[in-house]
Amino acid sequence: MVSIPATLTGPLRRRIVGEVRRAIHGSDAVPRAINPDDRTGLFAADSVVRRVHGDPVSMMIGGVAALLLQMLHPKVLAGVWDHSNFRADMRGRLHRTARFIAVTTYGAREDADAAIARVRAIHAAVAGRLPDGTPYRADDPHLLAWVHVSEAMMFLAAWQRYGRTALSPAEQEAYFAEFAAVPVALGADPVPRSRAAADAFVSTMRPDLRSDARSREVAALVLAQPAATRAAAPVQALTFQAAVDLLPDWAREMHGLRPSLAAGLVRSGGRGLATAVRWAFTQR
Repeated sequence: MVSIPATLTGPLRRRIVGEVRRAIHGSDAVPRAINPDDRTGLFAADSVVRRVHGDPVSMMIGGVAALLLQMLHPKVLAGVWDHSNFRADMRGRLHRTARFIAVTTYGAREDADAAIARVRAIHAAVAGRLPDGTPYRADDPHLLAWVHVSEAMMFLAAWQRYGRTALSPAEQEAYFAEFAAVPVALGADPVPRSRAAADAFVSTMRPDLRSDARSREVAALVLAQPAATRAAAPVQALTFQAAVDLLPDWAREMHGLRPSLAAGLVRSGGRGLATAVRWAFTQR
């Protein structure tokens, strides 16, 4: 575990804080409050969802792992491949997804509803055919459910491994039940509201998942994108290794991925990074 010296002050402290913030959200400024007036949102202040989604490192790791998991579904992959510029702006896509999660988790209800409405409008315009002629639509309730479950399972798994304090079984159940509000509003169906239901849904989806040239290209683009700065490169590399390590064994094997470091080193490094980032985000 990384230990942050309590006596660290002056230019060195400011430089460390700035570099960590820049690596996480592209700016060395203090993160701007999403809901400064503390207006009522989708989730209560003491909700498990707000606790889990508030940890920068576990959400980064879980977000990358979720994207890799989602892209194993050929229809989800096709929607991104055919209708976005993700190959030229992968970082932008990740940031936009993170912003959506932040606004729907912490924003005022009207802001969360507006973000959901924008995404629904985008999904309604995305349709096409797979290379074999099979039609797809981004607003397909079943595909939306797959995207949601991938995120819920990876966000929770990352928190359990890198968050402040692991959730109890009851708190994990509460997380699935609470987080269901967002995919329901997006039009997903079915939406699992427990870990058992999420596991069962993944089992039903696995026969539809594929690893092919497209999915391998996406995985390579995600994991090989250059860091925003030279100083951010080690943070990004460790985050990506932790995301690969977080994937279920079967998903990692489908992608043909494996962490370049031993699992123990990746996980201890990830926990140290999480501590450093929490410290940096509390400094002014």
